[in-house]
Amino acid sequence: MKWLVSVCCLVPLLVLASAGMDIEGRPLRDRTHIDETLRLATAEPSAEFSAAMKKLLSIYHSAIKPMENAYKYNEMRQHQVSDGEITSKPMVLFLGPWSVGKSSMINYLLGLHSTSQELYTGAEPTTSEYTVVMHGEKFRSVEGIVMAADSSRSFSPLEKFGQGFLEKLVGIEMPHQLLERVSFVDTPGIIENRKQQERGYPYNEVCQWFIDRADLIFLVFDPTKLDVGLELEMLFKQMKGRESQIRIILNKADNLATQDLMRVYGALFWSMAPLINVTEPPRVYVSSFWPQDYAPDTSRELFMKEETSLLEDLNEVIENQLENKIAFIRQHAIRVRIHALLVDRYLRAYGEKLGWFSDPHQVSQDIVSDPDKHYIFKAILAKTNVSKFDLPDKEAYQDFFGVNAMSAFKPLSQHCSWSGGCLLERVERAITEDLPALLGSVGRMSAGPAKPAAAAPTAPPPLPGTCEGPGCEEKPKNRWRRQ
Repeated sequence: MKWLVSVCCLVPLLVLASAGMDIEGRPLRDRTHIDETLRLATAEPSAEFSAAMKKLLSIYHSAIKPMENAYKYNEMRQHQVSDGEITSKPMVLFLGPWSVGKSSMINYLLGLHSTSQELYTGAEPTTSEYTVVMHGEKFRSVEGIVMAADSSRSFSPLEKFGQGFLEKLVGIEMPHQLLERVSFVDTPGIIENRKQQERGYPYNEVCQWFIDRADLIFLVFDPTKLDVGLELEMLFKQMKGRESQIRIILNKADNLATQDLMRVYGALFWSMAPLINVTEPPRVYVSSFWPQDYAPDTSRELFMKEETSLLEDLNEVIENQLENKIAFIRQHAIRVRIHALLVDRYLRAYGEKLGWFSDPHQVSQDIVSDPDKHYIFKAILAKTNVSKFDLPDKEAYQDFFGVNAMSAFKPLSQHCSWSGGCLLERVERAITEDLPALLGSVGRMSAGPAKPAAAAPTAPPPLPGTCEGPGCEEKPKNRWRRQ
């Protein structure tokens, strides 16, 4: 009898779906533009793409990771780069207040409406977990503890946030053409009247982890939730420097008349503009991201154009996946190099001040507490062509040397060998030659067969974070190589 009741309930749903209606009898929107804009019918990654990704991994492991390990960069930056992160698909992060349509937007993009795989949605706060929607051979749910324990994934570092957070982390795998190219992360809604401690885990730190790794951030609002509280303001501070990756979305726009929509748009723009530290005003995408057709007597053409623009932004991130990975690794290499140069400068000051009867701990404390007295940062700026905007905070090295003794590190001049060369030379070669060359080959791959060049290309100019020409600090000599 239960089976008969289930069949009786399922038949009307199938009839409605075949007629292009939802469960409430409302017409469903045509989704062909999603497949066309995101090019879901394209082939799998080419052999050139796979070869370029292997080359990127090789450059990272041979040139960058040894210096990370030698100077414990991961303890300084708290951002451990893994093979899983380098080879992972682009990540789209959904942020915003509760019940503004984040989960519904994922359902709409994946076509999960009225299916057993549909993410649960509702008018009340429904998403209390971090849900990672990714590709898999079959539909299944993966617990956060399993995701963190799997070294082949990029979520292993999440273990540091504790078991309380891992219980709030869930992965959903399913076979889908879009998920073969991108992964989605649905987050708990922002609730301004709740204290951080009540979540049971460090909410801001977890958000920072996902923000640092997201290729695109969808910040979703609806006409009823435009207030900016402390939690949302803190998120904007955490997204500082990533303004180009943020897309502000005013969802459920067809619930309003045109005049009311203009007022709501102005209010959202007025609230967001001071929080985004850019000279240009933020772009706000206005539409309704759900499968139901737009309400009558609304700006249908405007909503469709806005939706298509957002889908084009998503497709651009997908298409530029490899270029973005190379740029990220190069930026990471520049930070690692600057960190190594600073540690080397601290070691020089330490060696110059340390005497026969000096207390090593006290000497180290004096240098770390007042680096300007010993020209630590000024010397780096003057002799290594490093931008002052790339230098880390001085206070960060007080914490770094608080747990790592200066005597535990070797100067850069001692990190040289006959077969491998010097660590600094390898990192600088990766920054100035290897990674730009790989990026250029990927660009030619995307553009197709190139026409014969009229002249040989000139050498690329020096890149940020490197030193060339007079006035630069002399590089450490390789004592194992004949000069």
